[in-house]
Amino acid sequence: MDTRFLAHNSHLDDPKSLGKLDPHLRLLSKQPLIHSPALLTSLPIGKPGIYSIAGGRQIGKTTLLKQWMQILLKRKTPAENIAFFTGELIDDHHTLVRLFTEHLQEHEVLQYILLDEVSYIKGWDKGIKFLADSGILENTVLVLTGSDTTFIQEARMRFPGRRGKEDIVDFHLYPLTFREVVELKKALNKKELSLLKQKPEAASTKLLQKLFEQFDQYLVHGGFLTAINDMARDKTILTSTLATYSDWIRGDMLKRGKQETYLREVLAAMIKRLGSQVTWNNLAQDLSIDHAKTVADYISLLASMDVAIVQGALMEDKLTVAPKKPRKLHFSDPFIFHAIRHWISPVKNPFEEQIQDSLGDPVWTSKLAESVAVSQVNKSYPTYYIKAEGEVDIAYVEGKKFLPVEIKWTSQMRPNDLKQVKKYPAAEIWTRQTNFTKIHELPATPLPVALWNFDTRAKKDTK
Repeated sequence: MDTRFLAHNSHLDDPKSLGKLDPHLRLLSKQPLIHSPALLTSLPIGKPGIYSIAGGRQIGKTTLLKQWMQILLKRKTPAENIAFFTGELIDDHHTLVRLFTEHLQEHEVLQYILLDEVSYIKGWDKGIKFLADSGILENTVLVLTGSDTTFIQEARMRFPGRRGKEDIVDFHLYPLTFREVVELKKALNKKELSLLKQKPEAASTKLLQKLFEQFDQYLVHGGFLTAINDMARDKTILTSTLATYSDWIRGDMLKRGKQETYLREVLAAMIKRLGSQVTWNNLAQDLSIDHAKTVADYISLLASMDVAIVQGALMEDKLTVAPKKPRKLHFSDPFIFHAIRHWISPVKNPFEEQIQDSLGDPVWTSKLAESVAVSQVNKSYPTYYIKAEGEVDIAYVEGKKFLPVEIKWTSQMRPNDLKQVKKYPAAEIWTRQTNFTKIHELPATPLPVALWNFDTRAKKDTK
């Protein structure tokens, strides 16, 4: 193996000591809270093919691959049959082909090749296509990761019929959901967990208070493990943690030929209009960017990087996006919002001066709560909003129907706020109230409980 990659392949020296020798696993072991993503149980073992894992920066894709290496070794996969390569050290597809050809010629049995951040490699798809067409990958489980979803789309177009025989070959690693964070923290006891699973409407006031407290914390650290562990260890989010994430966004955008000045303007506009209806022309008029298409290109790329969510209006009769209606923009995680806000408007102590300050503001908390709900639903179903006589915050498509959800993170609800949602008998209202009730004959559920229940059901549906 090329010596440049040996630091990531310490299992070749001592398989049993991978957790101590590998830099990512060693760092993971020092954290207060250690998470094993559910995705680990879905990755292919013993089934040749080309697989992909997409996910935003700093979400843990590299660590996931290292954890999977541990699983493979525990299943008695010979250490020499597992190889980890990072795209950061591979210049182009010619180098990629040479590396893989040399490596695979040395082994005749099934090989596992983990190629991290494939998008760094110029012309990577040409290299993988050549390797597949030449039969070199015939006995290989090749797992590719990338920090934007466009590389998955490229794989689907470039490698039809070459991906393998498995039904699922593309995976997506997201930030932890609210439920996953609560379970990771062990914030609830077994009795409380069982009650939420069996009969959540019977939850005690104490249990509901716990969930709301945890949700308030989720609005601080979101589902990013580094931020979660900052809070667990130091009761704050380190400025360096915020800077690391915003630096990655800037770096990735610059690599794609985007301008930092424009990026800053677009992100500032997203913060200003978070959760509001916008058009690309509206945004362009407020910025120094001349063309609405340029604004759309920046936001589309941010969405592909799991930074932003573009929520279109629903055409109820066709269950698809209404192309001429405004969109709504959300950040895909509260931590991303905080990191970007600090980059755009830096302060000496962002945790106290920005994060805690925003969470004391009912307007900001309402916007962030809605974004959390949109993001969680969007992970499992096509997600829109409804714009008609009134507005409905979420309409997600399940099969041949759509289900409306209104988010009410305020203490008062005016009749006009529910004018549209009450037209749908199957609609739900997710509220800030700490009790289960009905509003205009529609079930109203405390938002943290609703997110918990939705996550549990969505995971059952996708198994």
